[in-house]
Amino acid sequence: MPASQHTQPLSDIQIARNAKIKSVVKIAEKLGIQKNQLHPYGHDKAKISLSFIKTLTEKAQGKLILVAGITPTRAGEGKTTTSVGLSDAFSRLGLKASVCLRQPSLGPCFGMKGGAAGGGYAQVVPMEDINLHFTGDFHAIGAANNLLAAMIDNHIYWGNEQKLDFRRISWRRVVDMNDRALREITNGLGAVTNGFPRTDGFDITAASEVMAIFSLATDLEDLQSRIGNMIIGQRRDKSLVYARDINAQGAMTVLLKDALQPNLVQTMEGTPAFIHGGPFANIAHGCNSVLATTTALKLTDYVVTEAGFGADLGAEKFFDIKMRKSGLKPDAAVIVCTVRALKMHGGCDEQQIKLENIGAMVKGFDNLARHVENTRKFGVPVVVAINKFSADSKSELDLLRQLCCEIGVNAIICDHWAMGGAGAIDLAKQLLDIMQKEPADFRYLYQDDMRLWDKVRTIAQEIYGAQGIIADQKIRDQFAAFQRDGYGHLPVCIAKTPLSFSTDPDLKGAPSNHVVPIRELRLSSGAGFLVVICGDVMTMPGLPRQPAAENITVNEQGQIEGLF
Repeated sequence: MPASQHTQPLSDIQIARNAKIKSVVKIAEKLGIQKNQLHPYGHDKAKISLSFIKTLTEKAQGKLILVAGITPTRAGEGKTTTSVGLSDAFSRLGLKASVCLRQPSLGPCFGMKGGAAGGGYAQVVPMEDINLHFTGDFHAIGAANNLLAAMIDNHIYWGNEQKLDFRRISWRRVVDMNDRALREITNGLGAVTNGFPRTDGFDITAASEVMAIFSLATDLEDLQSRIGNMIIGQRRDKSLVYARDINAQGAMTVLLKDALQPNLVQTMEGTPAFIHGGPFANIAHGCNSVLATTTALKLTDYVVTEAGFGADLGAEKFFDIKMRKSGLKPDAAVIVCTVRALKMHGGCDEQQIKLENIGAMVKGFDNLARHVENTRKFGVPVVVAINKFSADSKSELDLLRQLCCEIGVNAIICDHWAMGGAGAIDLAKQLLDIMQKEPADFRYLYQDDMRLWDKVRTIAQEIYGAQGIIADQKIRDQFAAFQRDGYGHLPVCIAKTPLSFSTDPDLKGAPSNHVVPIRELRLSSGAGFLVVICGDVMTMPGLPRQPAAENITVNEQGQIEGLF
């Protein structure tokens, strides 16, 4: 193990490739899963059978720890790395632990973000497989989504019994790739036999409602029911048409039958890792699957999981959507930050973040402080994890810990990137101590019977620090219609930029008294939440000027180079 972060020459993929991976059967045995209850995909990854999961119903559940972060910056924060390192730290302490993560999407992998399996000596493996095709779940979700799209156009071609209005078909096709040219398309061109021309478009697979449903479903029956409840469009009288109205739910469930089984892999230190489900953290709830989390809680005593983006989007949706829908309750939360990211929130130029800048860090601390304050509103104890970088000065680290102390939260310096689980031992011990001394009194931010408009305003004011929300009369009428039509009990999923508490991505730190404008509402009736779009939200990203794909290749030994 290297002594400090970023001082050794090996890349993340080289470190992962050098790991001594155990047979997935051995990992399963640690959990009490027999070989015949697994569906192996090679020697190092497998799916856990749904029939085995059903036998766990009466087992006691372990402790659930959420890892969230400050508002993301280009400097990086390291939620996944921290999640992996923390789970390994629990294992090093002799505790039965696991980590639950989302599955990476191919789009960001070949675009700008790169892989999503952790980094340094805190990674899940096999890293290449996890970041690429893995066990084929994303492909199955894309196929199910596109089967429904094909059935919609076929239904129209053969007489349109449901009287779908061509102008109001809301279901879109998906592909697991960043491809801006597919955002808006016209299909059905060429001849009468090709169907009726209409405007259509593609989203990335992670943005599909099928993905959101997949990640919330508790079993195959629940999955099929939710799929049937998805809205595909409207009739001319604006009445809703559902997937069940064209009998699509059965075939779609068949395509997802195997994918619904949680995936089991391992960290580089042999801690069990459940990687399953990958919904977007803005248009959806940004958490790994309920099935994976509940299974891990039945099989291990400490389960570490993460939420997408900053805590304002990720943690809030984890608490108000995933926990509400699953009935689970978290026991503690970790807010991850870095000195360099706080300096960026304090106005420091990206090119200068490696230089000591106490003033910028103090100014940027407001962002961390608000995330801590927000997370406490849910009744869970909070610990700050300072993800250490080699350029961090002692003065900066000491002051950051002091600032955290002044707002009543313990901050632990972590070096899991360089040291693996050993670098997060202090964080694990602090969590064990705080969970014993301050048992969680978990609560939602709002109750089901609150009006939809008031739910959105509550999140904007309590979490984003906004003065309030605004919307034109058309949007207000939609709120009223959803309330009247029986959807008022649903949680709300706010889609906005992840780069600021506000809807302006350039507004860093902890802005207050801004206004959140609501641009659009989308009812995800199958997933069971109302998507509230504030500002521009990209459901089909584009590739950057120099995509990561340009540097990814296979070498003479048949190994992947440049992936991460």
